[in-house]
Amino acid sequence: MSAYIGMFRMKFISGLQYRAAAWAGIATQFAWGFMLIMIYRAFYRSSSAAPPMEWPQLVAYIWLQQSLLAFWMLWGQDETLLSDIRDGQIAYELCRPYDLYSYWYARLIGMRLANVSLRFAPLLIVASLLPQAYRLTLPPSFGASAMFIVTLALGMLLIVAVSMFIYILTFVTLTPTGAKIIVAVASDFLGGHIIPIPFLPKWLQRVSDFLPFRYASDLPLRLYSGNISGADALTQIAIQLVWIVGLILLGRLAFGRVMRNVTVQGG
Repeated sequence: MSAYIGMFRMKFISGLQYRAAAWAGIATQFAWGFMLIMIYRAFYRSSSAAPPMEWPQLVAYIWLQQSLLAFWMLWGQDETLLSDIRDGQIAYELCRPYDLYSYWYARLIGMRLANVSLRFAPLLIVASLLPQAYRLTLPPSFGASAMFIVTLALGMLLIVAVSMFIYILTFVTLTPTGAKIIVAVASDFLGGHIIPIPFLPKWLQRVSDFLPFRYASDLPLRLYSGNISGADALTQIAIQLVWIVGLILLGRLAFGRVMRNVTVQGG
């Protein structure tokens, strides 16, 4: 375990060095979040139909989504690792005496945690000090807070398990572009990053229920706001766990198959 913990710490510490990029990201995500809230505010005021989410729930959903974006964004990957696969430098990794899947898994977790650690606190502090209509509110209960923390951690494990398939496919295609675009677009749309899942048509909500993306991001956010609770919350957490176990097992099988037939590119 020391090798995997060491890789996690190294990637986490190195990610904390990019403070200027973090401040730029905070400004961008705050502006984007405020713009989304203003757009939805106009819809809520102009429509007489009952909205699928209460207004404080939607505001909390948007602010948390923006502050924790680095947890879930699949268009942001470890470009150094992808470059090593393309250029043949990955041969050095293959010679090391450890489980490469777990090693990379720890590396990606460290990268995502570092990116989030620099951004989420300043944005949440500002969001909690805004006027009432635009303010980030606390969860409705202690249970909602606890389930949010648990599902947030599980959601990161789930999204890393999904992103591992991008690296596996890069061994086959020698370019991550296609896999990154397809997976990132699917995740953004069916994970609630563009439009919150409750606002999608019913048939599209059912499609998202059968895919892993919404269990990584949409589930924790709706648990925090109280939009999902009770027995439904426990059922969806169980589905989240099934997806994590299933994707890790499938990823390990695919990774082992790729490793048996890998061809190292470069000189």
